[in-house]
Amino acid sequence: HFTSEPTYSPAEFPCVALYEADNSSYDKTKDSSGKENHAQVMYEAYVFSNKKQGRKTECKNIFKVVDEVMSALGFTRLTKQPFNTDNVSRLIGRYVAVISKNKEIFRR
Repeated sequence: HFTSEPTYSPAEFPCVALYEADNSSYDKTKDSSGKENHAQVMYEAYVFSNKKQGRKTECKNIFKVVDEVMSALGFTRLTKQPFNTDNVSRLIGRYVAVISKNKEIFRR
């Protein structure tokens, strides 16, 4: 299951929640009138598994795909953190990039 909405307790498993968590003006490239030319964005990825056995492995395998896609798009991973409870394994990743008004992506 995939969603672009923040969720901490998905209805279906396995699940990937990937969404834009922050979007701010990249001040270094503002022009003299203060017009924004680039935005600095951060995406968060939450990967969930509730398998009885192999939850952590399933999360790691799914996260690897997310990581490869985000990297290929030009994003830099800031963090990858596990967060596990008794019944659900989670991996949380944060990705950043600078995006031009022409939709070009630059690694930070």
